[in-house]
Amino acid sequence: MSARWVERAALRYTPAGLPALDLTLEHCGEAVEAGKPRKVEMRIRAVAIGPLAQQLLGLPSESPALWSGFLAAARNGKGVVFHITGVSPAASPTST
Repeated sequence: MSARWVERAALRYTPAGLPALDLTLEHCGEAVEAGKPRKVEMRIRAVAIGPLAQQLLGLPSESPALWSGFLAAARNGKGVVFHITGVSPAASPTST
């Protein structure tokens, strides 16, 4: 998923002692649905656990990135959380 983070909590630790970082990711883009372009904007709660959590502390919020991971039910049973397993810089647009 291409997105940038728009909210970031302080680094915390799980009961097992692993670092964890809670984020809110924002995606803005366009998709084709039923042959018509559709603007897509969304925000999703996300979490990174382990060494990746510490690495994300240095990622500027304005930097778009490609996020990989999986969706899981939130601990409170309300909604879903995107569990981040990887992140890489988004390809910058090329000028013609």
